[in-house]
Amino acid sequence: MTDEAPQYVAARIQRALAEDTRTHELGIRVDVRGDQLYLRGQVTGEDRRRMIAGVAHEAAPDLTVHNEVSVVEVRDPGEEETL
Repeated sequence: MTDEAPQYVAARIQRALAEDTRTHELGIRVDVRGDQLYLRGQVTGEDRRRMIAGVAHEAAPDLTVHNEVSVVEVRDPGEEETL
């Protein structure tokens, strides 16, 4: 583990999530507390959720990743809402 400040580690991981061709993810919140890494946000599938955790782990292999990203169901538009 380096002596890098937590906010710099978080920024590095967010950059990795944004730039990695497997994820291109901008909507994940990254929080670093000591040697713990927390990922929070929403994605549209379990595979994507796992990929985000994998990229984060590669970017900071010394940290324990807590993947708190939730999977949301994307539905086709239903009937028109009447107000």
